[in-house]
Amino acid sequence: MNEPSVEQGNKSHSTDSSKKQRPSPLGWLREHKIRELLRSKRRLVEVPYSATLSQTVNALQANGVSALPVAAPPGHWIGAGGSMILESDPVTGAVRKHYIGMVMMLDVLVHLAESDEGENEGKEMDLDKLMAVPVSSVIGHSLEGLSLWTLNPNTSILDCMETFSKGVHRALVPLESQVDNSAPVELVEASPGYKMLTQMDVLRFLQSSSSELKDILVSSVEELGAINENVFAVTESAKVIETIKSMRATALTAVPVVESTGNEEILQDGRGKRLVETFSVTDLRECSISQLQSWLGLTVTEFKDKVAAFHASLTPEGGINTSEIEKSKKLVMCYFESNLEDVIEMAVGKHVHRVWVVDRQGMLRGVVSLTDVLHVVRESALKTDKDMLEILC
Repeated sequence: MNEPSVEQGNKSHSTDSSKKQRPSPLGWLREHKIRELLRSKRRLVEVPYSATLSQTVNALQANGVSALPVAAPPGHWIGAGGSMILESDPVTGAVRKHYIGMVMMLDVLVHLAESDEGENEGKEMDLDKLMAVPVSSVIGHSLEGLSLWTLNPNTSILDCMETFSKGVHRALVPLESQVDNSAPVELVEASPGYKMLTQMDVLRFLQSSSSELKDILVSSVEELGAINENVFAVTESAKVIETIKSMRATALTAVPVVESTGNEEILQDGRGKRLVETFSVTDLRECSISQLQSWLGLTVTEFKDKVAAFHASLTPEGGINTSEIEKSKKLVMCYFESNLEDVIEMAVGKHVHRVWVVDRQGMLRGVVSLTDVLHVVRESALKTDKDMLEILC
């Protein structure tokens, strides 16, 4: 197996000419606010509740995102999770829209997969009809679509990490908050506009300021307890349509693909099995719906080959770039002894939300997700501060 490669960036350490004592990792995470992470981010991209699935997919692809909030007129809908996240007129303060949930590519794929069974089985699907339904009708096909949160812009990075380490992947941040600054996580909010903050945004911020967290980041993922050894996988022979349904049932957006072992289960314990590749809904954003629909009956490896070939064909000359095919198949993985800084660098550099953990024989042993990374960094900062206080006392 090829050794996981990690690009080493230039990590310069500036000299504090004023000789001021640098804050502890905990103090630094408390000092910085999430508003700092949003300065270069664009305004929120959304879709109206009445948009068709076809229009929604176009918006996902055009903006290169895996999820979009869905907006509706106020007073007619219950927000996801009972939330009341509103956009108001900046002049009059009148409420203009209500964000009712999130829609993801997985929701669309589940919609297509479920339409391909039952009374439609064996018949050719009317794709135009399937894609003409309003986006509001598919909210909740995946559990994440029913989760909608907002974070106060004055929330510290530390408090944001607490929220994101509990499985919240993204949150709306108001440009002008109308609620008490003391509450970092809200289900009620009104603002003239919002921006979207994601787990990846926080991870990029930590990477860009890695010198402030050096003592934590040099530790291995095993030492920090960042590895989740409960990892579901599918085999090379699993059908895409069944994989998508299983992912929906278990609230997964990506699964490792392992060598077939004769086990007929769709989702199975992946530990100790040879890792082959990754099946993720984020790989599918650039493909047309007609292509995706026609590939649902393929195995996951056949499907990945189709997607890789499609991506590789998107060259200025229109020819197939075989190096791009190989690049798209390259696994992002680490070892038990890999340090957290390298794992963060891989996740950010490859823009993946999980790094598979393998042994030296290439057998799958676990996974480090963005949720895991944010959790262990926060917990390590808290522990270091507690240990220092005990020493001083």
